[in-house]
Amino acid sequence: MGAISIQETVVPSVPMEDNANDLDPKVKKYLRGDGANLEKLKDKKLKGQLAVREQLYGKSAKAAAQVEKWLMPSEEGYLEADDLEKTWNIRQDKILGEVDILSSRKPFDLVLPDLGPYTLDFAPSGRYMIVAGHKGHVALIDMMNMDLIKEFQVKETVRDVVFLHNELFFAAAQKKYPYIYNRDGTELHCLKEHGAVLKLQFLRNHFLLASINKFGQLHYQDVTMGGMVANYRTGLGRCDVMQVNPFNAVVGLGHSCGKVTMWRPTSAAPLIKMLCHHGPVSAIAFHPGGHLMATAGMERKIKLWDIRKFEVLHTYSGHAKTLQFSQKGLLAFGSGLRVQIWKDTAGNQDYSRYMSHSIVKGYQVGKVNFQPYEDVLGLGHSQGISAILVPGSGEPNFDTWVANPFETPKQRREKEIHSLLDKLPPETIMLDPTQIGTLRPPRAKEQLTKQEREAAMEAAIESAKQGSNKKKTKGRSKPTRMQKKKQDGIVKAKRPFLDQQLKEERQLLNKKPKLNEEVQLPLSLQRFARKKAT
Repeated sequence: MGAISIQETVVPSVPMEDNANDLDPKVKKYLRGDGANLEKLKDKKLKGQLAVREQLYGKSAKAAAQVEKWLMPSEEGYLEADDLEKTWNIRQDKILGEVDILSSRKPFDLVLPDLGPYTLDFAPSGRYMIVAGHKGHVALIDMMNMDLIKEFQVKETVRDVVFLHNELFFAAAQKKYPYIYNRDGTELHCLKEHGAVLKLQFLRNHFLLASINKFGQLHYQDVTMGGMVANYRTGLGRCDVMQVNPFNAVVGLGHSCGKVTMWRPTSAAPLIKMLCHHGPVSAIAFHPGGHLMATAGMERKIKLWDIRKFEVLHTYSGHAKTLQFSQKGLLAFGSGLRVQIWKDTAGNQDYSRYMSHSIVKGYQVGKVNFQPYEDVLGLGHSQGISAILVPGSGEPNFDTWVANPFETPKQRREKEIHSLLDKLPPETIMLDPTQIGTLRPPRAKEQLTKQEREAAMEAAIESAKQGSNKKKTKGRSKPTRMQKKKQDGIVKAKRPFLDQQLKEERQLLNKKPKLNEEVQLPLSLQRFARKKAT
């Protein structure tokens, strides 16, 4: 068996004055693209300003790389095999024999055959996991200590479950309506406006709970104020495939007609409607970078899409009931009793097989979900829940201002207040969030109706009739001169409206269909056609 590397924390012991060659790869990551070509510039002042700015960019990139070396010492580790060995042949028991004691405690297999199939979700910090069985079993688990915090029975069907902004609250899609509970299992809200929900997603930066019900209705509800933000009909029938793009908070839906639609709460029509498969869409997933989407169809095809250009990058043969990208870009999909993890080995968005895992014969995988900041993949199947180790899947360094697995109750309260103050409005959800803060292109002038044009012209004529009552010098205030000036003002006020009306009439005349003599008429009408002069 080849050497297996897992996440390890190494404290650097080199001084701050490191060799520049060691920081070159990291410096390139923080540089703002290629530098400006200063040799072609003739303006000496502009050339000096750009040279100073490029020098500042280089210094800031070196400082960021230096800080990263000290504050982010951990690096992701992947499976490494020998020449003749394949990484997807390495089993979990061999991986457990090579990792440290803490990592060896993370995999587990919880068998609950009477309450499945199960679905699961992780808190943003990755420390807590919520699991829900189709027959009403709900449990909250601390993944760090492997302690059961709370479990209860809702005594009805549970189709999906999702955490809200932290581990204190979660939403469950039950038989008739979705419900919101706290970590003690107390029912807080019943969201009757959503109906019989099939899938739930939570938009953390906007505090919006999105749901799709069995009638194909998409709902957005603000969990801070409790108001319904949007309620749209997709018009494409029943939908049970739903995922949120973490880059721009756009909701993606997979439909039975093979189409994938993308929605935002401020638009009644989908932003994008694209035909991805010739059969029903079984699963979709978005890369953390936001520019890559994976879809799976019932015709046994898995496709990778570049959603910046909306074109297919690669097509693979295989069936997937569930898809999920990890924080480092690994793609996991499950079907039947087999789970596969793919990796972009060459860095050209061409994924290949990295790991493979088979559960007990007879089990059916229904949900795969990566645990944030850990090399763990959670599996929800027909007989319970399981977790396996996937080296290199999680982000090795966590930012305590974003997600802190070790946060205290006081830190959690402060973070909740700050996140509420930084809450984004629904209008900021768009396909390209980099457009926020840029100038809007000039809008085309809206055409006025006939009544609005007449009213505007009458108002302009009235203002021209009033004119100016200022007395002028002798000889310039004669009645005839004042009357002529008033008439000229009326003509000037009418002119733009008349010019616009004439322009529209000419456009209508140009749009009228012209009779083409070359058109082949039916036999019964050919005798009425005008004959050409010889």
